[in-house]
Amino acid sequence: MSKYKFIRQSAYESNMQLPKLNLVFSTFGNVSVVDRIEKVFAIKPSGLPYEKLSPDNMVICDFEGNVVEGDLRPSSDTKTHAVLYKHWEHIGAVVHTHSKHATAWAQAQRDIPIFGTTHADYLTTDIPCAPPMDDAKIVGNYEYETGFQILDHFKNNNLKYEEVEMVLVGNHAPFTWGKTGEKAVFNSALLEYVAELATLTEQINPKAPRLKDSLINKHWERKHGANSYYGQC
Repeated sequence: MSKYKFIRQSAYESNMQLPKLNLVFSTFGNVSVVDRIEKVFAIKPSGLPYEKLSPDNMVICDFEGNVVEGDLRPSSDTKTHAVLYKHWEHIGAVVHTHSKHATAWAQAQRDIPIFGTTHADYLTTDIPCAPPMDDAKIVGNYEYETGFQILDHFKNNNLKYEEVEMVLVGNHAPFTWGKTGEKAVFNSALLEYVAELATLTEQINPKAPRLKDSLINKHWERKHGANSYYGQC
């Protein structure tokens, strides 16, 4: 029995949530789940339809993007996942989708403004959009450089990946992450919902203002602050 059974199962279950949540078109999406002790992650095979996925055909890769175990070719985005795992040691799973509204904002090369309290329940900042990659990197090791496109944007803008668990890659699409596959997928669903709300907001009022700080702080603190009172925990 493979010692990677747990991450294979977790990656499979998380990948299967993407079509259920309407976050993917065709096979355009992938989830990976990491094993920090073994320094490997399980990821969806490239181009394989979701109905053909199983825990056993998840591919095991190391932090350089090399296949460690598996008979199928891993996702074409594997090296991006590998870069994030190698440099951000507190993430346990990564999701990449081409969900409709979030991808539209990425194509527009725009951060998603924090317009309302739905956004502020989970983030106190705009959702960042990393600038498009320069030509030299595009013709080089593209997927590897995409990882650094994300890392550099967070570093250059003093963003903490533990607090902002999502990003848009300019002209491309969104990536999210979390401590577990379940949380990373939730972040993808949240990102898509907030992106759709922001799209509708600007259609209704192109001059809609950003949410004021007092409401940002109130909604964040009531869910996540020291004296939070939302929910049953």
